[in-house]
Order: sequence, then C-alpha cells, then structure tokens
Amino acid sequence: MSSPAPARRVLSGMRPTGRLHLGNYHGALRNWVELQYQYECYFFIADWHMLTTGYEDTSLLQEHTREVLIDWLAAGLNPGVATLFIQSHVPEHAELHLLLSMITPLGWLERVPSYKDQQEQLKDKDLGTYGFLGYPLLQSADILVYRAAYVPVGEDQVAHVELTRETARRFNHLYGREADFEAKAEAAVKSLGGRNATNYRALRRKFQEGGDTEALQRAQALVQSNNRITVADRERLLGFLHGAGVTILPEPAVLLTATPKVPGLDGRKMSKSYGNTIGLREEPDEVVKKLRAMKTDPARVRRNDPGDPDKCPVWDLHKIYSDEATRKWVVEGCRSAAIGCLDCKQRVIDKVVEEIGGMRKRAQEFEDNPELVQRIVAEGAEKAREAARDTLDEVRRAMHLRP
Repeated sequence: MSSPAPARRVLSGMRPTGRLHLGNYHGALRNWVELQYQYECYFFIADWHMLTTGYEDTSLLQEHTREVLIDWLAAGLNPGVATLFIQSHVPEHAELHLLLSMITPLGWLERVPSYKDQQEQLKDKDLGTYGFLGYPLLQSADILVYRAAYVPVGEDQVAHVELTRETARRFNHLYGREADFEAKAEAAVKSLGGRNATNYRALRRKFQEGGDTEALQRAQALVQSNNRITVADRERLLGFLHGAGVTILPEPAVLLTATPKVPGLDGRKMSKSYGNTIGLREEPDEVVKKLRAMKTDPARVRRNDPGDPDKCPVWDLHKIYSDEATRKWVVEGCRSAAIGCLDCKQRVIDKVVEEIGGMRKRAQEFEDNPELVQRIVAEGAEKAREAARDTLDEVRRAMHLRP
C-alpha cells in the first residue's frame, strides 16, 4: 500500500525559452517565490515540453535552460526551501507519461483547448506529431508523479489541470480496486476512534451528497493527521471519501493565482514573440531608454492634452509598481494634463530599475559560478527522483508490472 500524498505539495514548471522578462516574473515567478514559504514546492524546467513545438532546432536548449535557472534564482527562488530541477533529469516523468497514455482516450487530448489554438497560431511548424498531441498528458504526468495537492495556474490553464484530474480518476478507477474494499474501509473508519469516526462520516456525507469541497479537505486532513491508523487504512479512507477505491494518484486542485496584466513596450501583452519585453537582468540604462519610449494614451499628442489612464499601457505598470498615493497622482494629473507622460513614466522607471537592479546583483553569483547552478539542479533532481520513484513503485504494482 502507498504512503499518503503530501497534503500541501505544489508543482509547477516553465519551458526554457531563454532569459525571462517582467511578464514572466509577474505572471508566475513572483507568485512562486511567495508559495515556496507556504507549501512544499517542486519547480522544474520543462525541457521535454520545449520539444513539443521546438523539436527541429535544439541547439540553444542547454543555454536557455541555464538562463532560466539563473533568472529563477535571481528572482528569489530558494533551493534551500523549494526543490528546483530539470524535467529530463527525472526519467520517471516519461515512464508515467507512457503508462498513462495506455489508458487515456484519444478524444480527451484532442479536446484540450490549446491543441487547436496552437496549431492555428504556429502554422509555420509541423505539429502533426504524437508529442504535440500528447503534451497535455505529459503535463499530467509531471503533476501526478509527485502527487501534488495543488497546481498554481491562471484561468487559461484550468483545462489542463482538469485533464490531470480526469486521468487520475480513471487510473484509480481501473487500478485502485480492492476485494471487499467497502468492508475494509468501514473497518478503517472505526479505527479512527469514536469522535473522529463520527466527524469523518459527517464530512464524507457532506461531500458526496452536496459536493462540499471544504468538507472533503477537512476529511482528508483528519485522515492525514491520524497516527493511529495503518498506511493501508489511510489510503482506503482517502479513497472512500470519493466512494471509489484505493487512491493511488490523488487528484490535484487548482491554486488560482492573480496574474496582473503586464503590458509590453508597444501596449500589447509582453512577449518575446512581439519583441516588446524588459528582461529581468537588463542593463539599467537600457530599461530607462525602453520605458521612456513606451507607448502611452494616443490622445495625448501634446503636453497639455488631457489623457485617460485606462487607455495607457503605462497605467498597467503603475497598478503593479505604484502605491495608492502615486496612482491617485497619476489619475488626477493625466486627466487634467497637470503632468506629462515622461513625469508619469519616471515613477515606474525608478521602481523597475530598482527591482531589476536587485535581480542583477543576485544573479551575478550564479553567472560567475556555473558549477553552483549545476549542483543546485543535481541536488533538486535527486530529491525529485526520490519522490517520483515512490509514486512509480505504486503505479507499477497497481498495474501488475511488479510483484
């Protein structure tokens, strides 16, 4: 029988596209830095995922992986707290992906929203490959191999996590069956002790009859924290909450994260493909130059023309970097033409230069010591493999691939 899945483990990854920019930082990385002190976090460089659309030229893959890692460390990810590793250094991801592919209906993959969207956006690439079709399932394997409780995502990625939940549910249904499961589960409930058994039954009923997810979480916590029961009974009780069987691969929950709009220099979303980014380790003089030339409200042709902050991309940066007093100053000054666009930009420029300056300083240690970065990811891979092996051992036994 399995050991219980960690109740507060978080898993997320990022494709190695080269040096990161402010859009990457405020869209995901900044949140990771905060999460690492609240949860048991595993963060990985998704180099195999990079191959799903970039398989033709992999010459820069190693360089880009190294640059992303340095940006992570510069932004504040702490290898002493979070586990940082490279996906391809943990082959268990690939094995679980293979095993899950045996049970995953083709239609599940074809209906993932990003499947057709990316084919439309990347018409210049041949994406008629198994790897591209199967990449959402590889994402599921990434999550399930660590039996993560939470996956931090934005609204646009919820569908991918839902596929992971469906895959785990199907796997548990097929391979989590046990003879006389219900009788054994009822006996396990009694072993919780009088009051805990009563609470467990009440919470289970609330979840199964009313879909009360808070009741589910409380019941799971009650089971996880009970030291009187065996590992086998703990697993039965967790599965019994869903009325199914033994839970081998727990279904992860979405950890919705606030993703502020980070405008690029041309007003569109900040993206390397648009060439409108500010890098996390960019030279201060270049940052100043770029931001001073950033587009503003087109209605402000002259200095004394009143403007509308809601039509100005710089205002979105103020929402991220400025305090309430500064934002009030911007709104009043812009609409009355009391301040010019360069005056408005300068407040943001000062904050951005200060933030990037701190990252540049922290990055220097890792740029000067590549061996240190290698050691961090080697140690991270070792820890990740230990957790992944535990999952694969149980998966293999459940599928009768091991005695």
